[in-house]
Amino acid sequence: MAKELKELTKRADNYSQWYNDLVVKADLAEQSAVRGCMVIKPYGYAIWEKMQRQLDDMFKATGHVNAYFPLLIPKSFLSREAEHVEGFAKECAVVTHYRLKTNPDGTGVVVDPAAKLEEELIIRPTSETIIWNTYKNWIHSYRDLPILCNQWANVFRWEMRTRLFLRTAEFLWQEGHTAHATREEAEAEARRMLEVYADFAENFMAVPVIKGVKSANERFAGALDTYTIEAMMQDGKALQSGTSHFLGQNFAKAFDVQFINKNNELEYVWATSWGVSTRLMGALIMTHSDDNGLVLPPKLAPIQVVIIPIYKNAEQLHAIDVKADEIAGKLRAMGISVKYDNADNKRPGFKFADYELKGVPVRLVMGARDLENGTVEIMRRDTLEKETIPVDNIEQVVKGLLDEIQANIFQKALKFRQEHTITVDSYDEFKEKIEEGGFILAHWDGTTETEERIKEETKATIRCIPFDGDTTPGVCMVTGKPSARRVLFARSY
Repeated sequence: MAKELKELTKRADNYSQWYNDLVVKADLAEQSAVRGCMVIKPYGYAIWEKMQRQLDDMFKATGHVNAYFPLLIPKSFLSREAEHVEGFAKECAVVTHYRLKTNPDGTGVVVDPAAKLEEELIIRPTSETIIWNTYKNWIHSYRDLPILCNQWANVFRWEMRTRLFLRTAEFLWQEGHTAHATREEAEAEARRMLEVYADFAENFMAVPVIKGVKSANERFAGALDTYTIEAMMQDGKALQSGTSHFLGQNFAKAFDVQFINKNNELEYVWATSWGVSTRLMGALIMTHSDDNGLVLPPKLAPIQVVIIPIYKNAEQLHAIDVKADEIAGKLRAMGISVKYDNADNKRPGFKFADYELKGVPVRLVMGARDLENGTVEIMRRDTLEKETIPVDNIEQVVKGLLDEIQANIFQKALKFRQEHTITVDSYDEFKEKIEEGGFILAHWDGTTETEERIKEETKATIRCIPFDGDTTPGVCMVTGKPSARRVLFARSY
């Protein structure tokens, strides 16, 4: 394992390669036989499951229910909302036939030309269209509203340049789709769900985020407003970590979804949609991890504590087994996930390195001398600090340490973001500073033309207009025209 760890590229040498190495070596995911798609391995999926379980609980606590809608969408549905189809047209995968047949010479299979679909089907890039076509059957009166649905699903967007978790052709996500009687309810719902995402990011992923609204150029195709949480990775780039969209009545009008309101008048329904994806795995990795491997927040770590024995013979191992099982039982009784690794086919040094690579937050090591002295060695993954402590009351010590690690990695990430966020007033300074990475707060005149120019010349985009940002008026750093407030720029994934 020591040899394998040496092969993990250092962040300072090549951050992108470090990330790719880590995803593979920590057994999170690997490339599949289908170009641009990934296999999420059991350890990676275990992390995603913990994310999913927590988010699902948070959604249900806010009144949402889960449903499931078809993977295939009639092509005509996408064309009903012009801005929506334009936004996704280049990424759509199209199903044209429904049957294969064997070559006459028996050399393989080909598409049966007689099995051409009457209407081509799109593998969902997102589900607004199929869901709003369904909602038309569900909504007739104000009494049918609101509808608060979420689905856990996969989507497919034909990406040309892919990277595991961050950008793949197929990825897993959740997508909420809600229907409301008034504009005010829908806007409040979109903002409420962004707050849920921010809560999850900061309090479970330990990733500090900036909440804001997207510029018109960056908003979701078909939305009136897109709200976002933006996180900073260790290379200074931004990662959009969750979005919530106020869709207005656009999809209701496209699919003729109307209801009788309290005044007995016919009115179009108001809508939102919101989602996070397996891209959060990328955020988790890039925010906290180091040159030794993953650093996982305890609240999302599949294994929170690993116990490793060090022994010379079977008699010693048996004695350690008994004590380790006792410790593990006390930890599990407190809701802490534990793995006792007494496998005899790997040396302790290999195990140490392996669990560091996989980001297990706390490691306990027990040997024969520890048994005699009533002690155990404890190491925390975030700082790699270790000490020998009494085994009595170990469960309380571990619980406190897990909470401390969770808070520490959040504060470390927050400090990093603060140290790499600057304010600039001139475009020359902006072009110089953006090369160093990080977040830049600057004035912008509000026009798409200026935004596009900045993107073309610097590869930086407006990540959001922060809710809690500087609202002091100024002048645009590019054009000198009036600017109402500073906005957040960064290069991004």
